[in-house]
Amino acid sequence: MDEIWALRKEIDRIDEEILRLLNERISIAQRIGELKKNAGLDIHAPEREREVFERLLKLNRELYGGKFPEEALFHVYREVMSACLSVEKPLRVAYLGPKATFTHQAALEYFGFSVHYVPVSTIRDVFSEVDLDRVDYGVVPVENTIEGVVNYTLDMFLEYDLKIVGEVVIPIRLHLLSNLSNLKDVKRIYSHRHALAQCRTWLDKNLPNAQIIETESTARACEIVLELEDAAAIASEVASYTYHLGILAENIQDSSNNFTRFLVIGKRSVKRTGKDKTSLILAVRNKPGDLYKTLESFYIYGVNLTKIESRPSKKKAWDYVFFVDLDGHMEDENVKMALESLSKNNRIIKILGSYPKALFEES
Repeated sequence: MDEIWALRKEIDRIDEEILRLLNERISIAQRIGELKKNAGLDIHAPEREREVFERLLKLNRELYGGKFPEEALFHVYREVMSACLSVEKPLRVAYLGPKATFTHQAALEYFGFSVHYVPVSTIRDVFSEVDLDRVDYGVVPVENTIEGVVNYTLDMFLEYDLKIVGEVVIPIRLHLLSNLSNLKDVKRIYSHRHALAQCRTWLDKNLPNAQIIETESTARACEIVLELEDAAAIASEVASYTYHLGILAENIQDSSNNFTRFLVIGKRSVKRTGKDKTSLILAVRNKPGDLYKTLESFYIYGVNLTKIESRPSKKKAWDYVFFVDLDGHMEDENVKMALESLSKNNRIIKILGSYPKALFEES
């Protein structure tokens, strides 16, 4: 017991030192914010945050053998940087609400808790809030490994002149939440249609007779279930403690490979980090071989395309544009050459931005 007491005293000493250093760090951050403001510079720099994360993760591996878990280290410093940024300039971030949705979770993952979050009702509202400078950034879903792309998000990039400044990929883990303590007592199940579809096999096996009711969001499902004694909602773990509902069953999604990618949108361009992605919109003329000729520029300059998705241009019938993701930053020489080649042939409509790849793409 004496040894335990001594070790606890050592932990207390370490905690006091960590607290002292945190306060020292936030004081320096405050000074940096003042200097940036006087120089007219952007307060928030996603590329700098990425540099800090990667440096710390590398040091943790090289100096300490990765003893401190990497994702935990990321989340610790996510909150440290979020708090420091809040004294430089409080950020306002719009997201597709309400609270406790997966988009809210993605926003917290990217910006941390020391941010003022603005839940809005539609993806268009997120774009509008950023466009009108009512918020600094917006967070919107763009694709899911099971359900595919969110077409409405892609369409908004045709209407708004905004930039992609970052991305975050989170696992979609769905739980059955309820006031009940026994699974057999569940007579009704509420959730968003995507969540219901992603849990169909589990529901058919475990609750085949329950009534399935669609709601506009998983959060709304939780709000409804709070008032009922025979119902359950399918939602995230975040929703369980946000709405004070118990977890009747964990991880009921049919696929373990269920991830959603979210985009962070703003008005600024992000500097090169060396681990970047570029998104753009391409227009292709309705002529034989024109798509092939367009894609050939990427092949010639060795640019790897990670995604290509077609959408109606909405200008005339059967006219399409292509949303493209590629590896690299627009400042990279091979990417720059490919984009210049396309531009000469009037095939690029809009470069949506170059930005750091998600740090944990499948975590």
